Amino acid sequence: MCLLVFAHRAHPDFRLLLAANRDEFHARATLAASFWPDYPALLAGKDMVQGGTWMGITRTGRFAAVTNCRNSNAATLPPRSRGELPLGFLTGKHSISGYLDWLVEHAEQYAGFNLLLGEGEDLWYFGNGNSDGQPQPPLLLPPGVYGLSNAQLDTPWPKVERGKQRLYSLLDDATLDHDALSTLVNSTQQSNTRIPGQEHLDLELERLLSAQFIQSESYGTRSSTTLSISQEQEVTWREVNFNCDAAVIGSRSESFSIEPGQP
Repeated sequence: MCLLVFAHRAHPDFRLLLAANRDEFHARATLAASFWPDYPALLAGKDMVQGGTWMGITRTGRFAAVTNCRNSNAATLPPRSRGELPLGFLTGKHSISGYLDWLVEHAEQYAGFNLLLGEGEDLWYFGNGNSDGQPQPPLLLPPGVYGLSNAQLDTPWPKVERGKQRLYSLLDDATLDHDALSTLVNSTQQSNTRIPGQEHLDLELERLLSAQFIQSESYGTRSSTTLSISQEQEVTWREVNFNCDAAVIGSRSESFSIEPGQP
C-alpha cells in the first residue's frame, strides 16, 4: 500500500476503520483480493512478481499491511521482498510479539518499509526506513486516528493530513459505510508546495505522488480498499480496482465473522 488512513479503537462501534490505496506500476502483474486457494482463511491481493501481498486479513482476525518507505538510505537493494512481511504474519502461527522480535533482528534484509500488524484489540506499527537508517522499536498504537504513506507513521504529508481530517469528520457521522470510507483516499488534488524529505524527487514526479489518488499512464493507484471490524467481530471488506485511466475495472466485497483458531 502507499496510503492508509485509519481509526483504531476510536469509535464505539468499530475496532478498526480503514481506507487504503495501493499505488504501483500498471504493468506489474497482480491478482485482485480474494481468499487464497493455498491459505483459505486469507483474504488479500497478490503480487504475482514476488508472491507476497500489500494488505490482508484472515478469518481469525489477523490484519497486516505494508507500505514502502522512500526515506530509506540503503545504497543497494536488500535481498528480500517487502511483500513477505504481511504474508508471513497472516499465514504464520507466531504471536505479534514473536513476529516483531524476529523482524527487528532481520529488518535490514528489506528495503525501507512501514508495517502494521493487528490481532484482537492490538494494533502495532514497525518501520525500518527512518532517516538515520536505524529502525525504531515496535510501537503498540493507542486508540486514535492515524495516517501512513511512504514515510513514518503520521508524517504530516498533505495527503495524509487530508485523509485524517476527513476521518475525524466521519467519526461524528452516522454513516460509516464503504462509500464514506473511500472518500478518505480518493482526492486527486496535488500539493502546490514541496514536501519535506522529498526534495530529491523531480518536482513533476513529487507533485504527481502528492495526490491521494495517483493517475498516470505507467504508475498510479491500482486499487482502493476499505475495511471495517466491528466490536461484534464482524469484518467487511471492499476492494475497487482501477486501470491507468482511473476507470473501475473490478470490485469485490466480502463480509464474515471472526472465528477463533489458527490462521
